[in-house]
This record gives sequence, structure tokens and C-alpha cells, in this order.
Amino acid sequence: MHEQVAGTVVALTGASSGIGEATAHHLAARGARLVLGARRQDRLDAVVGAITAAGGDAVGVVVDVTRRDDLRHLVDTAVERHGRLDVLVSNAGTMNVTPFDQLDQDGWDAMVATHVTGLLNGIAAALPVFRRQASGQFVNVGSTAAYVVKAPQGVYAATKTAVKILTEGLRQESGPDLRVTLVSPGFTDTEGVGKGTTGDVAAWMEQQRVAIAMPPSAVANAIGFAIEQPAGVDVSEIVVRPTAQA
Repeated sequence: MHEQVAGTVVALTGASSGIGEATAHHLAARGARLVLGARRQDRLDAVVGAITAAGGDAVGVVVDVTRRDDLRHLVDTAVERHGRLDVLVSNAGTMNVTPFDQLDQDGWDAMVATHVTGLLNGIAAALPVFRRQASGQFVNVGSTAAYVVKAPQGVYAATKTAVKILTEGLRQESGPDLRVTLVSPGFTDTEGVGKGTTGDVAAWMEQQRVAIAMPPSAVANAIGFAIEQPAGVDVSEIVVRPTAQA
């Protein structure tokens, strides 16, 4: 159903690597018009350059999702460039997985700011546009950690559970004109795995990544599937994980 994606205007956060980068390439290959947001200008420029060199339509905007103005700028760029915004994919994430005894409060704050505040900033930026258009779709990237909590992922799991709950609450309030989708990946081979983690936890996460992690393209396919559904059809929730993941 690629024709459902062609011409769709999609804004995407966390687009400079991992799931975000894979999703950008997946959607660009199907004719979406992309406004890509990420913090790292050089990595973002590389993704945009690769897409445009292949004939795709993409522009990059430096975005830190913890800042409200950055999300507004991302959405405004889509509207100014294309006259509308059809989909906001809230994908930016961080994974500071540490035991509680380590007291990594900076890491805790980063996960709350990115996963919870960042998601809300995206909703606040895009919802008025979607209401004016009487159309639009939120695609929020969660995690299987919201379904099965395993030590030492307690804080990470809590923030991803918040993503799940906020997405369901938004879906219930969205009305007949908007679509709201939660995509919850399991263990995925991204650079964020083990980042901010040390010692035995870091070693275990790296071992798991090598042993069972699925490619980011698997999540990109799920996001694309939700977007390509015909008008009036809402894929509310997708859980995608490696078959080897318990």
C-alpha cells in the first residue's frame, strides 16, 4: 500500500541514527515528504543528504525534544514547506539503564525529559495543526519494557510505560479525524544500547545486542505499516520484538 505513503508529510524526531534513521529511509523510499529532527547536525545532514541523493524529499531541523520551541519549529517547518503535516513520529529516546543503587539522577532526568516531556512537547506542537486540518496521525515509539519490567530497567521502563499510557489517553481523546499509534520495539540493534551504562550491565546489554537484537529496519517497517493504512483505519498498537526475546 505504498500509494498511501506517497506524498505524506511526516515529521520525525530522533532521525539521525537507529530506528529514526531507518524509518526515514523506509518512508522516503515510499515517497513520503520528510521533515527530520535530531540534535546532531552532522549526523542529521548525512541522513538528509543520503535521502535527497537517492531522489527523496527530506529536510533537516536541529531538534532537542526537551525544548518546546524546537518541536514547534519542526512542525512549523513542515507546514511552511508543504502546507500541512500528516504524521508526527515521536521517536527520540535515551537509555540510561542503571541499578537504583547507582543513583544516576542525571540519567533518570534525561529519560523523563526525553520520553515524557519530549512526547508531550510533540503533542502540543502538532495537535493544533491536526485539529485545524481535521486529519493527522501521531506515531509514538515506546518499548516492550512497558510490558515486562526487568532489572535494572526500572526507570527506563517507567518512562516508556508513561509513553504507553499517554498514547492511549491521546487516542481516546483524538476523535474520529485523528489516528494515534503506539509502536513498541523489543531489543533493537541501535547505538543507544548500553549507552550511559557501565560494568556488568553494559557487558550484558552488549552481549544481548550481539545475540538477539533485531535490525532497526524491523521497527521502521512497523511504523510504515501503521502510516500506510487507509483513512479511517487506526492501527492503535504494534509490539515488535526479536523471536528470541522472552
